[in-house]
Amino acid sequence: MKIKLDNLTKHFGKVAAVNELTLDIKDGEFVALLGPSGCGKTTTMLMIAGIYKPTKGQIIFEENIVNQWAPKDRHIGMVFQSYALYPHMTVYQNLAYPLVLKKRPKEEIKRESQRVADLLGIGHLLDRKPGQLSGGQQQRVALGRALIKKPQVLLFDEPLSNLDARLRISMRSMIKNLQKDLGITSIYVTHDQVEAMTMADRIAVMKDGVLQAFTDPEDLHDRPRTLFVAQFVGNPPMNLFDVELVEKDGILSAFFGSGAVIQIPNKRKPKTSKKIVKMGIRPQDIHSTNETGLESVISFVEPMGRDNLIVTTIGELDIHFLEDPGIKLKANDKVNLEFDLDTLQFFDNETGLSLLWT
Repeated sequence: MKIKLDNLTKHFGKVAAVNELTLDIKDGEFVALLGPSGCGKTTTMLMIAGIYKPTKGQIIFEENIVNQWAPKDRHIGMVFQSYALYPHMTVYQNLAYPLVLKKRPKEEIKRESQRVADLLGIGHLLDRKPGQLSGGQQQRVALGRALIKKPQVLLFDEPLSNLDARLRISMRSMIKNLQKDLGITSIYVTHDQVEAMTMADRIAVMKDGVLQAFTDPEDLHDRPRTLFVAQFVGNPPMNLFDVELVEKDGILSAFFGSGAVIQIPNKRKPKTSKKIVKMGIRPQDIHSTNETGLESVISFVEPMGRDNLIVTTIGELDIHFLEDPGIKLKANDKVNLEFDLDTLQFFDNETGLSLLWT
């Protein structure tokens, strides 16, 4: 099912929880709503579900404006963070309950409950109650209860937040593969960028109720349109610092820190006449080198398993980069840094907009 949000707005008193949000979601697409707490992502999902009524704007399913439709008429399935299972019912009864409410024939209820349970790998748990299940198993029951209604839209509200790291990885894979196989349009609310980046076809980044970006994960990471997106997306976070732009003999250079300077490639020149701008570069795009580079002093080394996160200083400026643990670096070592200049980002300090992509 195609979904269109047209200038969708929700006010709580004088507070605009969602402000003129416009999204076009394709049939069968997996879209993540990503942002910090209070950005409006859950409010948006609840308006799509029909639990909240928009202050203004339209919610369109295919060609139908559904603002006034009751939740039961929207053909949606919802999966919550808290699982929301009935503790006194067995897995079978929890799965069957939506069909019982619809007064479907007993044979159909039994057949569909078994089908969905087998699809999710919980067919052997039908006689157990939620208290006898692991967190991952409970989440599969909650997902099965949403799927048994054969919804046209699946809504996920941070469904993996209560699971441990290993279970989150396996559940991410299961949900994404299941969604792809079934072809159900899905909207996934999360504050976890890893979930959004690994699962979604496109990601809508929100801040203070306003859409910041709506694009695929690679574009979001490599071509951030705003300073907020650059800061929020990426782990470890992007290095950001003020630089002075100076052009001489057709060569544009950026001065920063205590006399550090780099030459900016032509294809990375920011579109601005301003002298002071914000420059960004991700930690994975900085490397230590035995050749000539920016001289810095290591202040901290944080082992992260596959990489070490190195914090260095140039004057009073902190710069973070990733290094192979096999390269033995320690605090107070002097190290030369080499920037991958083709990955530089530039932003306007006042508007926060990219000077490369907007």
